[in-house]
Amino acid sequence: MPTPFLSSEEYDERAHLLYNEGQYDEALDVLREGLAIYPHAVGLHVGVGYARLARDEFAWARRAFEEALVLDGEHEDALAGLGEVLLKLGQVEAARQAFRSTVTLGYEDDLELMLQIGRALFREGLVEDAKEYFEIAVRQAPDNAEAVALVAYAQHRLNDDDAAIATLRRALRLDPTHSEARIYLGNILYDRDEKEAALYHLDRSSPDEHWDELGIWRVMELKRSIHRLPDDDPEMKKWELRIAELAGIPDSIDEMLAEIEQRFVEREQDDARQQLELFGAMLSDLVEQRRDADEHRVMLRDGRSIKGSWDEIVRQMKEGSGGVVAHTLQDFMANEARRGFSLTGVIIPTGDAERFIRGIADAGLLRILR
Repeated sequence: MPTPFLSSEEYDERAHLLYNEGQYDEALDVLREGLAIYPHAVGLHVGVGYARLARDEFAWARRAFEEALVLDGEHEDALAGLGEVLLKLGQVEAARQAFRSTVTLGYEDDLELMLQIGRALFREGLVEDAKEYFEIAVRQAPDNAEAVALVAYAQHRLNDDDAAIATLRRALRLDPTHSEARIYLGNILYDRDEKEAALYHLDRSSPDEHWDELGIWRVMELKRSIHRLPDDDPEMKKWELRIAELAGIPDSIDEMLAEIEQRFVEREQDDARQQLELFGAMLSDLVEQRRDADEHRVMLRDGRSIKGSWDEIVRQMKEGSGGVVAHTLQDFMANEARRGFSLTGVIIPTGDAERFIRGIADAGLLRILR
């Protein structure tokens, strides 16, 4: 039952704690309870909008943000949330207008808001627009290494590598420990065939800061060619161990699939009907073994496997993350997509859990086993 002694802010705070746990249904229950008592509380309407957005319920999210704006037409979080929803609905110009309103109303000094808008645009491939908001953030906080690095990622995506290199170097002067920026810079330099400069930066990263095998192979190649380290050197061994951690160990299902493929190739000259019968029998065996398994299964970068629905897998990834705590699953996916892009240059979609996981797999940062 509603508890009238709670203020609207307390309801908002309770819901926010539930967001952090990815418990969107429970958060919405709290917000609805609060709105039953405080129907004009703008913050509660905004909270509903972001909870709906995190669940990809775009029509309901749009309605919630619009209700908030009816009550307060200049609410910055409602404007930013509405812009994100409009992007998801393909209404790019309307989204741009909502985002632009935050600047017109004087909220450009809100660093996190500008970065939030920029990331939302970046995720949808609107890199020029994203760069504008990243640059606004940098003007407001010129010493913020993360904001500076985001400008560089956009410059690289826009094929302006000279500018991206200069900007990444600036970010590293502000924060020499910014590993994502350093690894990103090293990979750009490698692609430009500036191998010694690439190794200078990659050599200042540790194996556990790398999440893709390609980047590690590049480090090892440069150490062999420039430092002339043998394969049995202890320095090389720690990078090999990291590759092993990321690759994981094939399980029985992987081995069965490999065996199926091999048998199919060996018999490719046989009668087509016999091939289909053989392949069908093998698949039947595979289905039988997996009858009691969960719907999906992935192997993470540290070799652990996770089973469940796409949403459950993302939630487990969030709970097991050792990085900065994300408020919602959407925030977690956005953070991981940004991290993945900084390492691989691959844009990882965050519209839903399945596209997010498949995008990470395409970037080589995890393996989908089923």
